Amino acid sequence: MIQIIPAIDLIDGKCVRLTQGDFNQKTEYDSSPVEIAKIIEDAGIKKLHVVDLDGAKHKKIINHKTLEAIVKATKLDVDFGGGLQSDQDVQIAFDCGAKQITGGSIAVKNRPLFEQWILRFGPEKIILGADVRNEQIAVSGWQEVSNISVFDFIDSYIQLGLKYIFCTDVAKDGLLQGPSFKLYEKIKNQFPDILLIASGGVTTTSDVEQLNQMGVYGAIIGKAYYEGKIQLLDLQKYIS
Repeated sequence: MIQIIPAIDLIDGKCVRLTQGDFNQKTEYDSSPVEIAKIIEDAGIKKLHVVDLDGAKHKKIINHKTLEAIVKATKLDVDFGGGLQSDQDVQIAFDCGAKQITGGSIAVKNRPLFEQWILRFGPEKIILGADVRNEQIAVSGWQEVSNISVFDFIDSYIQLGLKYIFCTDVAKDGLLQGPSFKLYEKIKNQFPDILLIASGGVTTTSDVEQLNQMGVYGAIIGKAYYEGKIQLLDLQKYIS
């Protein structure tokens, strides 16, 4: 059964959503991140994806105190990403209670360092963030598109033992137009054993069901939840 993984994106310790990663298209929500995390936990959900958007912008961990507050207030398994660029950043994230960390741009731009994290912390603690535009890897907050195929990128890391792959189709993110089913289907067909987490565009319960039928491990629920397109109660069949 697919894992429901709500997302909390942080700027200045507040919960926000961006459209296609654009800081100029920001929506700020009234509830505090801790309040939202408690609501998510009360619905029976076990996992939470937290993104430090300030960290992504400034290339260092910034919102770790908010991560720590969420972990102290709930029993959610939190994965944390955004701006993790050094051993110190990653250690702070784990010390503040992150169950896993997600590395995206760093896995492209500083592969030796990212490989060290896999060896040091273990592949079960590391999620590979594959941000994609037209099947090519995008980096630096999606502002740059590399010449690296998403399939080659994933293949190179699963050979090091990574199984958790977090894939966001940049073209879908924040638009509430449905996820990139064809991309996820191609990835699953090529790498049937990975634990693929689909992100970007998940808008309805039928989107979640289609991803579930495809054998996708997890679905990130972001803007659709905050804007009432999906109610957590509607997802109870996926929540054990």
